[in-house]
Amino acid sequence: MKNFSGNVLFLDRSDINTDEIIPAKYLTEITKAAMGPHLLEDLCLKGFVPGKSTRDKQVVITRANFGCGSSREHAPWALETNGIHVVIAASFARIFRQNMFNCGMLALELPEAQIGTLFDTFAAFETRLEMDLADSAFTLAAEGRRERCIFEISPFDRALVEAGGWVEYADQHY
Repeated sequence: MKNFSGNVLFLDRSDINTDEIIPAKYLTEITKAAMGPHLLEDLCLKGFVPGKSTRDKQVVITRANFGCGSSREHAPWALETNGIHVVIAASFARIFRQNMFNCGMLALELPEAQIGTLFDTFAAFETRLEMDLADSAFTLAAEGRRERCIFEISPFDRALVEAGGWVEYADQHY
């Protein structure tokens, strides 16, 4: 199972699409690692610097409809290659969300108002997330602020994550 705790990257925008997560020109790469340096390189967002803003981050918190656009596993792979195993958003594109779980990663949905509160409370600071997958909760901490958040995950998605992804799950069960 992957590590789901770590430093948080706040991306304050809805509708970040798969072409912004990993530009289509890199889809011909034959290894996941080759996509790594290109994560979010086409993302235009005030204060975001491709290659620098993602350094030492393991979690993304963002707004609604993350992963919209083309359906491909390359977007979660680019995140995974960079050590980002958790994305928390108000909503996800359906295929992107399932591709995250299929890769043994977490795509967690929280209500839009709660996402807004997390941005208001933590986005201006270096923030750390500690995951408690067993209790379906995580805690954010920064500058003396702490907040525990509860999330829902289906039993099957949890099984995929605990196995390490769809391939590992299938190896164990079929």
